[in-house]
Amino acid sequence: MRKLLAVAVAMTALSTMVLADGLDVGSTVGAFYVKDVTGPAAGTKLCYRCRFGDRPVVSIFTRSVDGSVPQLIQEIDGVISKNQAKDAKAFVVLLTDDEAAGEKALKETASKAKVNHTPLTTFDGVAGPDRYQISKDADVTVMMWVNGKLKVNEALKSSDLTKEKIAGLVGQTSQILN
Repeated sequence: MRKLLAVAVAMTALSTMVLADGLDVGSTVGAFYVKDVTGPAAGTKLCYRCRFGDRPVVSIFTRSVDGSVPQLIQEIDGVISKNQAKDAKAFVVLLTDDEAAGEKALKETASKAKVNHTPLTTFDGVAGPDRYQISKDADVTVMMWVNGKLKVNEALKSSDLTKEKIAGLVGQTSQILN
């Protein structure tokens, strides 16, 4: 029984290590282009990293908008709404090889979750921007930065995106909103 428990603990630790790939906290976040689906520049390709400059930014990279992802988007959108005086920004990046299906899913998500302050975008390719080193094993990666420096980088499996984890991510926005 002890051996089985030790194996389970080791496997959990290894799966966490695999998802630890990505930019290190403190790294400079670079430019990349997305296609805006629901934001103010809907239908165009642009660089939200460039547009938002040194402002506090939350970026959610996801490979689907299923499960708890809409709740995460809605909660972050609420943080952005409450912190407009601090010029806080957010955007969602759907990493996809099927742009048309991705756009449809994002529009449905924005409507159902009543997302008003967070543009939902697509990125051509499931790997994401090279410079961001998105873990291939992560379903959702949440990055937060201010002044172009990464403060939070959380890579998650969909199954780990619980209400408690979402609340924890929302709480981490304090690291960029001070």
